[in-house]
Amino acid sequence: MAFLRNLLAAILGTLMAFGIIFFMFIIFVSLLDSGSKVVIRSDSVLQVNFPYPIAEYSDTDPEDPFALLFNGTQGLNEITKAIHLAKEDDRIKGISLNGPYLLAGISQTRAIRNALEDFRESGKFVYAYGDFYMQKDYYLSSVADSIFMNPVGNLDFKGLGAEVLYFADFQEKTGLKMEVVRHGKYKSAVEPFLSDQMSSENREQISELIESIWLQIRQEIGESRGIEVDRLDAIAENLEARNARGAINTGLIDAILYKDEYDRKLAIASGSGDDKPEILNLSDYLIYTKTKRQYSGKDKIAVVFAQGEILYGEGSPEFIGQGMMQKALKKAREDDQIKAVVIRINSPGGSALSSEIIWREIRQTQEKKPVVVSISDIAASGGYYMAVGAEQIIAEPTAITGSIGVFLTIPNMGGLSDKIGINAEQVGTNQYSIDYSFFEPMSDGFREVLTEGVEESYQTFLKRVADGRGISLQRADSLAQGRVWSGTQALELGLIDELGGLDRALEVAAELAGVSEFRVQNLPRYKSGLERLMDDLGATAKVSEASLEAQLGSEWTRILKEIRTQLGREGLQARMPYTLKIQ
Repeated sequence: MAFLRNLLAAILGTLMAFGIIFFMFIIFVSLLDSGSKVVIRSDSVLQVNFPYPIAEYSDTDPEDPFALLFNGTQGLNEITKAIHLAKEDDRIKGISLNGPYLLAGISQTRAIRNALEDFRESGKFVYAYGDFYMQKDYYLSSVADSIFMNPVGNLDFKGLGAEVLYFADFQEKTGLKMEVVRHGKYKSAVEPFLSDQMSSENREQISELIESIWLQIRQEIGESRGIEVDRLDAIAENLEARNARGAINTGLIDAILYKDEYDRKLAIASGSGDDKPEILNLSDYLIYTKTKRQYSGKDKIAVVFAQGEILYGEGSPEFIGQGMMQKALKKAREDDQIKAVVIRINSPGGSALSSEIIWREIRQTQEKKPVVVSISDIAASGGYYMAVGAEQIIAEPTAITGSIGVFLTIPNMGGLSDKIGINAEQVGTNQYSIDYSFFEPMSDGFREVLTEGVEESYQTFLKRVADGRGISLQRADSLAQGRVWSGTQALELGLIDELGGLDRALEVAAELAGVSEFRVQNLPRYKSGLERLMDDLGATAKVSEASLEAQLGSEWTRILKEIRTQLGREGLQARMPYTLKIQ
């Protein structure tokens, strides 16, 4: 009887699964078909907003109906491409920027801002409207011809701040700690586990870093709004633009309007002849432009995207693994149509071993064709390790890079096990048969072995930097010690070759390859939407981060996520020297 019951349950479960898949397939096919039916009317206004987090790269296939649902981010490559194509689209008269809470890094925001600035050069308008503006939203919107705000709205313009969490007291109270081995006086990725306070070295580098980025932001806002940099600093210092009246008086916005009044302005500017403008949503235009090319030519330049933390393994859209990077670079290297390679890096670093493997693959590619690195928000530690394998490095001025150093952390609950009555006993045949126990403090002998490994990895890292940048080991060491730099600082120090975005990196790669016209091939290729669907259906049910945040709030969720990430790291780390929240 039990057998029949279990058999029936299995059959019903299978039928339900297939039913769900079939139902979703029908929905996605209809969604895909809708892409070919996107209607772009004359006198349209492209409404640009960002409801999802922005990743560097989205490889959503327009012929894959499942990908439309499982692409949970917006690709920066798709957004900037759509804006560039809209510039040449006679049906689109202008762009309207809408919506707060831009979920992007500062350099990613700058890339979108530059695309909008280029769009304006066509003579078309860019307007911005917000019920309120967060600081990053305002930085993006400041490129607009005119900026409007709700009469009771607020503007967050206060300067940049950074926050680092410290766990030393938490470790002392709980007995759960991280054993740390590191090299570099600035290698403060592990500082939160050694202290409850920020070191002077860490405070120095963070202060100089955010000052450099803040200056760049002020310069660009000041140029767009016709306001002196020092005046912008004073506005931020005294929160002079915190409300609508202050925002008008300081010149940060142009007018106070309700949304219906703003819509009438859009209608007039676009020439639609109605009180209601002809709005074209960015999401629809992205579908329309997926099959369109921003660049054209017989020759190709491959853009290999490296986004996320570096972990040993295959890789995914969320993290960099040596597996996917090796395949992508090998493909680019062996394809005769591909004349040059641009590697777009947005990574705080991670596994030193994976970084070395990827560096080697970049060097092999460099021997056959030009390789240029484009740094987005961050290419620190392992991210920079990869970058020095290229012929040239181009970074956004607001990027974070450097962090040349290595560390190792191993979780230990010896103190906690004593408190809760757990005693671990070991038996082995040799001195290091049991080199480390999660339940016992780290021995001096094993710490010496790990320290030797950290020092060897650090020296290897230094050599990669020295050889890649054409400097001495001593000079590399003086720039290293785990310290981070902004893109502007890195240019002054010779850690990069030029300031600029992905477009500039493509231009340089084309110049080095001797090609005038080219099209872009994006790599790597990720799993299709159907494969992701099957993975999700077969995965163990888990509490999503969104639901966790709903229960605990954003700050506690961030703390728990940070602890989980630190505990999950394995092996030597060439990583960004801290988890930095700039706000």
